[in-house]
Amino acid sequence: MNKSVVITGVSTGIGYDLAKNFISKGYMVFGSVRNEKDAGGLVDEFGDLFRPLIFDVTDYEAIDRAAGFVAGEVSDGITCLVNNAGIAVGGPLLHVKMEDFEYQFKVNVFGLMKVTQAFAPLLGARKNHPISPGRIIQISSVSGKIGFPFMGPYAGSKHAIEGLSESLRRELLLYGIDVIVVGPGAVKTPIWQKSKKETPGFENTPYSSAMLVFREKFIKSAVKNAIECDWLAKKIVSIAESERPRTRYTFASRKFANYFLPRILPPRIVDRALKKELGMDLN
Repeated sequence: MNKSVVITGVSTGIGYDLAKNFISKGYMVFGSVRNEKDAGGLVDEFGDLFRPLIFDVTDYEAIDRAAGFVAGEVSDGITCLVNNAGIAVGGPLLHVKMEDFEYQFKVNVFGLMKVTQAFAPLLGARKNHPISPGRIIQISSVSGKIGFPFMGPYAGSKHAIEGLSESLRRELLLYGIDVIVVGPGAVKTPIWQKSKKETPGFENTPYSSAMLVFREKFIKSAVKNAIECDWLAKKIVSIAESERPRTRYTFASRKFANYFLPRILPPRIVDRALKKELGMDLN
């Protein structure tokens, strides 16, 4: 059985723990990092079952070179592609700079699709593929289904991933390649350290006080109750190995309150509750 996977964004967080857990089960992991220093450190740590791919997902030529390298290393293809790399841009939508908005989508959406296009032939999107077709796992978020205030750019990018993945799954029926979406809630990763910092540029907007409340009540609660990265990585590895996986998985702490309830309540009720909780009043 071929046991080779490509994972984007393995320097830290979910990607790092995914690489570690796949390697522990005997997989050859090709993991993307953005610089030689990170590559060297991971090679030293993970050993012979790890191959670094040095590219930023916004660098399309580098992605093509990486796909060519993997093709040379694993001529019969790969088992799985995990599109994990991503960033989070926040702020009130009326005041987010368009260049920041564009970068959010360039990383989370366009980069993801470029990686998918580049590695799809190694998963079986070609004639006479020598092994069984592989599968693609897209790391989305609960924000791919729910749009919280001040997380619009991020939520928009994750909603885009959800829609693209559904279309892609149905198009790849031609080749037998499966596409699975994993939408976790808050995960204990370095992204939360960044979120604790003040977001510059919004202090003088009408949303400044509501953003402070959001950070204190919602972000702190998310950090406190975030799921463990290693636990999530093990779940994703089991999905990659499952004979009959579902098309989408949600993993979140306090799942009913944080995921199901905001989706089953009438949207206007959720709107009013958020407005009251955040103190969103011009007066």
